[in-house]
Amino acid sequence: MKARLRYLSALIVNVALPWLAYRLAFPHYGHSGALAASALPLIAWMCWDLLRYRHFDALSALVLVGIVLSLIATALGGDRLIGAIEEPMVSGMIGVSFLISLTLRRPLVFYLARSTMSREDHRSAESFEKHWRERPILAAYIRLMTLVWGLGMTGENILRSLIVWHWPNDPRAAVASEVLRYGVYAGLTGWTFWCRRRIKQDSLRYPDDPPSPADSTLASS
Repeated sequence: MKARLRYLSALIVNVALPWLAYRLAFPHYGHSGALAASALPLIAWMCWDLLRYRHFDALSALVLVGIVLSLIATALGGDRLIGAIEEPMVSGMIGVSFLISLTLRRPLVFYLARSTMSREDHRSAESFEKHWRERPILAAYIRLMTLVWGLGMTGENILRSLIVWHWPNDPRAAVASEVLRYGVYAGLTGWTFWCRRRIKQDSLRYPDDPPSPADSTLASS
């Protein structure tokens, strides 16, 4: 139950609250103001997590970086259409970073997982490192998560660019773009829950494999 509450809190903080803040702010402050408003729940959560638990929430930081990049692209865009296209493409660099990290010894999801585990107990993070070195099945699942998140985030930003390109002067296009953004985040998070269950099932089926890293997926609390 505690693990489920952590995943639910991660979904609310990193997807639901930023999306709600964007929707509420957009009619009053436009696209840039709404993007800034969507960052506020993430900043508040990260500050609370850091002060209360001395833990840096890597997942929230990742979402926040995407929003900041979007704000920068929107501010620097000269032509309205080019600026609107640059915004999702720049934030899509995060998805590309996931894919590039697959060429490294430890992909990005490894660090997100370790950050989550260290929040509760540093010994859990050490155990996760040990399992990563000794159990190939865990490394395979972590790399699969990195691949799926990388493809999902990259594809999402390409689709958002197409939406803005085809409807450049329609204010509803900006709203549709953000709905797509958080919808994909929600779908990827749900897929991560499913993947976590598969890891747990495999660990029960093969006792020599590592215990389920239930707290080491992209969700963080």
